[in-house]
Amino acid sequence: MTEEQHFLKLFAHNLKGMTGLVIVLTFVMMGVLAPFVSPYSPYATNPNAFLLSPRPSHPFGTNVLGQDLLTLDLYGAQISLIVGLSSAAIAVGLGLVAGLFSGYFGGVVDEIIMRIVDFFIVIPALVFMIIIAALLGPSTVNVILVIGMLSWAPTARIIRSMVLSIREWPFVESARANNAGSLYIMFRHIFPNVSSVLYGNAMLAVASAIFTQAALVFLGVGNVTAISWGGIIREAYATGALTNGDLSYVLPPGFFIFILIFGFIMIGYAIEEILNPKLRLRRQ
Repeated sequence: MTEEQHFLKLFAHNLKGMTGLVIVLTFVMMGVLAPFVSPYSPYATNPNAFLLSPRPSHPFGTNVLGQDLLTLDLYGAQISLIVGLSSAAIAVGLGLVAGLFSGYFGGVVDEIIMRIVDFFIVIPALVFMIIIAALLGPSTVNVILVIGMLSWAPTARIIRSMVLSIREWPFVESARANNAGSLYIMFRHIFPNVSSVLYGNAMLAVASAIFTQAALVFLGVGNVTAISWGGIIREAYATGALTNGDLSYVLPPGFFIFILIFGFIMIGYAIEEILNPKLRLRRQ
């Protein structure tokens, strides 16, 4: 049995992992199939259907433009998944490289990288994201870049702390003795030993990016014209539906954000548990 097959077998028997996977795949299918299963076009407006309450023709009601809220909620999964996965890839990639270089080389390199990390950890991230996103312009790509490039510091600190220990292990010393290059040692020998934490942290980064994107759109920063759950909640607040207790307007997108984040967190816990023998033995 290969390592991949062994991992899949363990993952299939992990309740948290399978629960998270089912949740995430459900939202992936929701986003992919939205054009085919949604009852209306997301851009179709109907002035005669102004803020309708839930009914068979509009299960979640309509907004101020007469757009069907169920349709908007289905399409909202697309932007959340795109932003979440893309931003997390940037954040984890930057954090991995910074953590490997900082922990492996130490000295001046470690000092410089860690001071940069401290800066990004100390600053109020959401406020800084709002400022940068407002300066760059209301684009989904800009939001992805802002979230990713301002979220890498925690990953870098975690990876660095592990590398500081791993770089002293005998197999790393043996690789150095055989004149292996630093990059080869970092990515061939050290990286596999931090992958359990990295993959788990990547799932948490996706969850954080999904919430951050919704928060930015709710605050009016980023691409507010794109169909997203944060945008639906923002419209509910702006039109007074939120204060008037119109729960069918607010609860579905809020519930979807919470459940999707929960799904990625469960997958992250499961991956770390499977790849970390100590956690797996403790669970058993």
